[in-house]
Amino acid sequence: MLLILLGVLVMHLIILVLLIVSTAASAWSVGGDTTSDLWSSCVSNNKGYHCNSASNEDWIQAVQALMILSLLFCFFSLIAFVFQLFKLVKGGRFFFTAVFQILASLFVMCAAIIYTVMRPEDNRQFGYAYVLAWVAFPLSLISGLIYIVLRKKE
Repeated sequence: MLLILLGVLVMHLIILVLLIVSTAASAWSVGGDTTSDLWSSCVSNNKGYHCNSASNEDWIQAVQALMILSLLFCFFSLIAFVFQLFKLVKGGRFFFTAVFQILASLFVMCAAIIYTVMRPEDNRQFGYAYVLAWVAFPLSLISGLIYIVLRKKE
């Protein structure tokens, strides 16, 4: 049982790191000498990088908000797991942890879908931060389902 709890905790920490990197990294969309993320758009020229803030369009603000919410709910899920690990009665399930983790999963999925549909149609490709967001989605969903099944034992 200790190995299962340790494995779930490590998986949760990996998901949290993936969400932090995908939210903060500047590579949601790359192409040529231009990179853009949720917060800025940078162009490389012979003098270095020139960055502007992200557009004020509603869709990018929705993606920003959803990624921050997914990060917060993943963190709250981790705190709830540690709290329930010590306070939950024997045989109890980690429902609060599971609900927070599944909500984090849904938020990151919605953010990635909105970004996929609404990003400008140009010759840029999706960057690694976008891919990390999509990797974090199924991992956090699986983690949430594991928390639902997991029972506390002595």
